[in-house]
Amino acid sequence: MTLPSIRSRSRFALSVGVAALAWLAPAAHAQSVELLGSASHPPMAMALPPPPPRIFAITPERRALLNTIRYAEGTWAGGDDIGYRIMFGGGLMPSLERHPDRVVRTARYASAAAGAYQFMPFTWSLVSRSLGFAEFGPQVQDQGAIFLIQRRGALALADQGSFTPQLAAKLAPEWASFPTLAGRSYYGQPVKRFHDLKRFYEDSLARLRGQLSVAIAEPAKPPCTPATSLRCQLENLERLGPKARSSSL
Repeated sequence: MTLPSIRSRSRFALSVGVAALAWLAPAAHAQSVELLGSASHPPMAMALPPPPPRIFAITPERRALLNTIRYAEGTWAGGDDIGYRIMFGGGLMPSLERHPDRVVRTARYASAAAGAYQFMPFTWSLVSRSLGFAEFGPQVQDQGAIFLIQRRGALALADQGSFTPQLAAKLAPEWASFPTLAGRSYYGQPVKRFHDLKRFYEDSLARLRGQLSVAIAEPAKPPCTPATSLRCQLENLERLGPKARSSSL
């Protein structure tokens, strides 16, 4: 075979290949458009389910701190659930379906704080988005308060079972009734004395630990059903011991 004939066959093969690509290109393009869809007919997409609510364990140490916050904020109400309905100024919200988001004015202040932990509307909006809650019931408010404690970097201190000046100071920017290390409100508002808060916390923790010891000795109650419901998950976390840890931490 001579060199010129090899070159001729190469040029012929090249021309055939280019022609084949030109013929196949429209089909390939049409296929890609069919797979990707168009602006007027986008492809169908399945909606993902919402993430499950984030839930914190409620140990005696955490409950004692929650009670102390309520005491400091004036919503303790002897431990009654009516404290979860208190708005700034002492009035009661009509329902717990949602944060009332209503400004109340007194002689010296105006605020839209509401609930056992006196959540401001913008604070509760952050809490509800972060935890995946929509309602404003007692157990949900408890979860929101623990979320704020963790957000302030104070949850590890809270789990130690001791109410210290450092713990109070970390929470002072969140709850104006808690004293800073200087003994004043972070926002210049009325503040509870540290020793009063510490005494209330210790009494509450001793009572909660005593109740836990009695509960362990009692016969087990029938399991809550359905186990996957939010109510059952929160009830189960309420029964956890002081050294139990939440899987979310």
